[in-house]
Amino acid sequence: MHNGSGRTFGGRGRTFGLLMVAVAAVLWSTAGLFVRRLDLDVWTMLGWRSVFAALSLGVVALYQNRNAPLAAVRGLGWPGVAAVPVGVISMIGYVASLKLTTVANVMVVYATVPFVAAGVAFLWIGERAARRVLVASGIALLGIVLMAGSATRPQDIAGNAIAFAMTAAFAVQLVMARRFAGLQMAVVNAIAAGICALLSWPFMAAAIPSAAQLAILAAFGVTTTALAYLLFLTGARHIPSGEAGLIGLLDVVLGPLWVWLAFDEQPGPAALLGGGLVLIAVLWYLTSQHFTKPRAVP
Repeated sequence: MHNGSGRTFGGRGRTFGLLMVAVAAVLWSTAGLFVRRLDLDVWTMLGWRSVFAALSLGVVALYQNRNAPLAAVRGLGWPGVAAVPVGVISMIGYVASLKLTTVANVMVVYATVPFVAAGVAFLWIGERAARRVLVASGIALLGIVLMAGSATRPQDIAGNAIAFAMTAAFAVQLVMARRFAGLQMAVVNAIAAGICALLSWPFMAAAIPSAAQLAILAAFGVTTTALAYLLFLTGARHIPSGEAGLIGLLDVVLGPLWVWLAFDEQPGPAALLGGGLVLIAVLWYLTSQHFTKPRAVP
């Protein structure tokens, strides 16, 4: 399959990309499990999660550049310098938006990521989104609106604006990962996570969490921030940006499912119906792509 940017998607590279993005979405979906296990305020969780994410990503970056670690940082160039604040907005925007508006509103705004990613990719690298991506994304958006089940209130405008900034930043990250294939995302995200930790520090609780809480926070940071971002942005280099955003919506559906299974938090009928629509949209897209012979997009 070809796109307007001249890149080719297909074969093992495409399968690898789909797998990486799907695994990342599953990892992101476990965030609710960690949050339920932690009796900490939001900023303390974000700060310590960012600390452990920065440390683990730093280890990966050092291993990848063990012969010249400082040269890797200096070699990021302007794309790396631009990618760091984008990463910070993406990582910290979720928490900031939740402070101002409801989870439901944030979910609905985040559901636009396939469209935003497709638009950024078209404007920046000339990548044309397949019709199936747009149709499936529209169905998924409807499902997430049903899951949310709440109308936007006037006082939520600021929170929704931050949520959209987070969504747009993540969409830009998707496109940057493919536009600059040589950009070392481990280095970029390690720096971004470190900045998130510094920004969270003034708002964190002064007391150091217990050993058990630190262990959960370490797993939280390594899986849902460090590993998930690396897998997602690596996989996004092998598939169209809108498609990566669509697969990433599995996070929204699986998150409540894990909490339901682990803590018996029963989802309502609207959540079940909406989640089913999202899963149907993603599965329909994937199966239609599998059984349909790829063709060139003019």
